[in-house]
Amino acid sequence: MLRRAMSTSLPAAAFKKVVYPQGQNPGLKYIEPYYYPYKTFAKQRWHGRELLEIVSTEFRDRSVEYYRHAIEAGVTTINGAQATATTLIKNGDALQNVVHRHEPPVSAHPIQIIHVDPNGNFIVIDKPGSVPVHPSGRYYKNSCVEILESPEFGFEKIFTVNRLDRLTSGLMFFALSGKAAANIQKDFQEGRVKKVYLARVRGKFPEGTIVVEQPLLTVDKASGLVIVHPEGKEAKTTFDLQFYDEARNESVVECKPFTGRTHQIRVHLQYLGHPIPNDPIYSLTSVWAASPTHGKGGVDTVPTPTPERIQKEYGPPMTDAEREALGEEARLALLTFAPGDTSGSEEAMLKEVEELAKVNEKKRKLMPRETGADVGSSSPVLLSEEAREIIRRLRRMKDMSEDWARWKDVVLYTQEASKSPAIVNSLAAHFNNKELPIDYPKNRYSDSPNFVHKPPNQHSKMPKPNFPKPDFATDSPPSSSPPTTTDDAASPSTSTPSSSTPPPAAPTPFVPPAGFCPVCYIPLAPDPDPDRIFIYLHAVRYSTSYGEFETGLPVWAREDWNGDDGWEGRAKGQGKGGEVEKEVVVGKVESQEVVEEVRASQKEKESEEQKAAVA
Repeated sequence: MLRRAMSTSLPAAAFKKVVYPQGQNPGLKYIEPYYYPYKTFAKQRWHGRELLEIVSTEFRDRSVEYYRHAIEAGVTTINGAQATATTLIKNGDALQNVVHRHEPPVSAHPIQIIHVDPNGNFIVIDKPGSVPVHPSGRYYKNSCVEILESPEFGFEKIFTVNRLDRLTSGLMFFALSGKAAANIQKDFQEGRVKKVYLARVRGKFPEGTIVVEQPLLTVDKASGLVIVHPEGKEAKTTFDLQFYDEARNESVVECKPFTGRTHQIRVHLQYLGHPIPNDPIYSLTSVWAASPTHGKGGVDTVPTPTPERIQKEYGPPMTDAEREALGEEARLALLTFAPGDTSGSEEAMLKEVEELAKVNEKKRKLMPRETGADVGSSSPVLLSEEAREIIRRLRRMKDMSEDWARWKDVVLYTQEASKSPAIVNSLAAHFNNKELPIDYPKNRYSDSPNFVHKPPNQHSKMPKPNFPKPDFATDSPPSSSPPTTTDDAASPSTSTPSSSTPPPAAPTPFVPPAGFCPVCYIPLAPDPDPDRIFIYLHAVRYSTSYGEFETGLPVWAREDWNGDDGWEGRAKGQGKGGEVEKEVVVGKVESQEVVEEVRASQKEKESEEQKAAVA
């Protein structure tokens, strides 16, 4: 049992939610947007598929409209050459896509160093919820690896040993060399590490030790959904009730996983009918209403007979000529119809036109993400209709939270901006490795107390996107003479303009409306609630051959918790952690002096290794 003396806390009424201006919430850590080239090699499953279909299905952090426009703008290359939306991908192709990266903010609760190995082989940290372990998806600088290697901590090189879900908090090991990482990983791989987690769950958890041995399978990579399935990997977890919170009808449970599957504790708790209340995947009523038991006992795993995929059902896509001809046929049908025409009634004619429109829509080449045909495509097994509906709801929930409707304006704003020389020249300056001036909305980043500013990385081999040439058109009446570009104005002219001719009016740079990035025009997401970017799951103790370590108790795991999720309360109440001595005393967070000694030792070792390699 991990209960220990608790401190007295203020009543919930003493805490009031404060609304902060966007970009200034002290409970969040921000990263200024920056240009970044996504680089990857084509996976085997991508072979023979079109580029737009792949990026819109495999990567869901932006809308289909944006991906289509970005590819047309030339920012995506395959093997160094500009690609089109219909380019077929071959296995092993090198893909690169340059984007203006907007990282979501994470919790401002700092990473705590619990223990530093005196031999300089590893460190143990207490990871805050919301911070991913390593760069992935939309997160790069706001990841544990990048934060620990940043000037904030100053470690030269960090190697991951184990991992936690982004939303989970608690203990993590990081090695300071590749050799140390391999040695420590053996402890985890061979089952010598004993892990203890704490979770707050819905309902009154039963007394005694509850054992769950149910295999787990990831059935949708886009949403991260894992279900209990006979074809999955074996997984075992034991649960012990710590206490029942009658006021909130919730229980705090000690969890001991004997295997390390993705979302293992979260799925096994849902299987028991006691999901984590603030789990965004396994606890949302709107999603799990698709299951008669809301996931208790698992979802239906019997495959449901389904029709062929939408595109297969409608046959091969029409050619552009066929599509235009079909559209023209519908248009002519409307034009040739006149009231009183004896060849057919108005109702019959309109019905015919509607049928033509339906055929046209069916034949139009839609992306699987737009039709829903990709649901279940990443699953290694056939899915039941219940499982597919859960996936649809999870994706719909994510799309709604991202507010895709606003993304449709991105293409319009980008097209408008292409007429602005200020925008085009600034982009050209960046891709010529010059400084890129960015005028961000005031109060969003620069004024934030947790704003992390780093100049964008310069990539000398970054491809230059095919941005439109500047158009100096203004609101003044059109002129018959060609527009004068900036380069033309600086070059010698064969004719001298009359002194009476007024200078051309300076073009007005395009500025998107409030709520859109002034550089790439994507919608600026509202700040997340720092009290809702974690889940009630915490890795509290690890026993290894290198020692036993534990963190302090999260405030939500204390019997006297008043229900307040405030980030300030969590930061003050987290407590200290460290190496356990005789399983009684919780150690202190390592001092800055010890951390500096390890950094120096790490640099000295690397220097010796380099000298040895040269010799």
